[in-house]
Amino acid sequence: MKKTLFLLTLSLLIISCNNKQEKQINNGLSSEEKIDSTKIKTLFNSALTQGKSYEWLRDLTQNIGGRLSGSKEAAQAVIWGEKLMKEVGLDSVWLQPVMVPHWIRGEKEIATYTTNGVQKNVAICALGFSVATPKTGVLAEVLEVKSLEDAEKLGDKMKGKIVFFNRPFDNTLINTFGAYGGCVDQRVQGAAVCGKFGAKGVIVRSMTNSVDDYPHTGTMTYNDLPKEKHIPAAAISSKSANILSKDLQTNPNLKFYFRQSCKTLPNAPSFNVVGEIKGTETPENIFVVGGHLDSWDLGEGAHDDGTGIVQSLEVAYLFKKNNIKPKNTIRIVFYMNEENGTRGAKKYAELAKFNKEKHIGGLESDAGGHTPRGFSIQANNSNTALVQSWKKLLSPYGLHDLDKGGSGADIAPLQAENVTLVGYRPDSQRYFDYHHTSRDTFDKVNKRELELGSASMASIVYLMDKYLYNNQIVKP
Repeated sequence: MKKTLFLLTLSLLIISCNNKQEKQINNGLSSEEKIDSTKIKTLFNSALTQGKSYEWLRDLTQNIGGRLSGSKEAAQAVIWGEKLMKEVGLDSVWLQPVMVPHWIRGEKEIATYTTNGVQKNVAICALGFSVATPKTGVLAEVLEVKSLEDAEKLGDKMKGKIVFFNRPFDNTLINTFGAYGGCVDQRVQGAAVCGKFGAKGVIVRSMTNSVDDYPHTGTMTYNDLPKEKHIPAAAISSKSANILSKDLQTNPNLKFYFRQSCKTLPNAPSFNVVGEIKGTETPENIFVVGGHLDSWDLGEGAHDDGTGIVQSLEVAYLFKKNNIKPKNTIRIVFYMNEENGTRGAKKYAELAKFNKEKHIGGLESDAGGHTPRGFSIQANNSNTALVQSWKKLLSPYGLHDLDKGGSGADIAPLQAENVTLVGYRPDSQRYFDYHHTSRDTFDKVNKRELELGSASMASIVYLMDKYLYNNQIVKP
């Protein structure tokens, strides 16, 4: 009897708490907004109790792994993505051919230097599109700089030297993507700047807030330098960068050695994977939801961007699960080659223009699978204001940030005056612990955070489909 009474009391307490939460969420909403609020709550409930994204991600990362453009793993991921879209039951699924760069890393890179009679090993990895060192490697004195401008000032003093770019993240910036943007130019442009002055190589501090021994790869370019001036470029771990910088203070003439065997092969055939739910009223209007299927080769491409891929497809899954029939066509796109060329995004936009398709909006997830914080908005002023007016519907789920900003590299080519693009923005504090490293693996993704992201994305797509209908603002 006591047990029965306890369970009854507990049930009543749960019901009371749920009702109180429901009232708090719906407080101050119009009748139409209450309908929206109920629909959003349903999407979250479904994602958190019946979501598929986590197991999809497990399959992608554990059974395929890293998916660098042109690789056999990238080709396997295309087959995986097409099959999965069909299993979810999208109205149509197809592959969109695109030629992509094919760069390979080769043998594991090696780096060492000796100071005060002690040899030190350095955690290092080649940067994407870098040339190899000679087979015997590169050995030279090191010049440390903090910026591209510092390097330019050295001019011919760089000849025959290895230039060490050592500008760290600005850790006073709360948004770590801002810190990344503040120093990634040294990784991308360092070899182009130093190669023209005859440097023998470039090493770059890894792009991360953390001080650890995991080097971060990423793309780089030689711009229009002639091939004979292309020099090898690599990233060293942030911990190694700190130690090297300190050793250079006491032994400025130390010589650094590194060897890498990467190379660029001819372009390879690949595909974007595309599927859609046809709109019920204006199917010619298209909302794109997507992320990039490729990843760097060092890890499993879990946060970058496996999470974005599975969340994008889960938007469609949640719509179908809850019998939400969009007015406009919702198109899911797994883009190929975001990491080192954005060829997939460019091909998608090119074909959209050629086929005279009418895109009215887009959502991209390419910022990891951590706790949802909101969305960045790339739109005209009136549509930006409309999206920001949904804060009262989204904030109960932690989606407080609705600010103007970039949407994402893959949907950005669709930008136009009446196209509303948004980027999914989870918490960024841990993202650069894993970004472009061997640590970007499935076990670093939290199931609940991933599912909350899927529901967040589904919710804003629901609102965009309803209120940005036919490029006309429909007031609630």
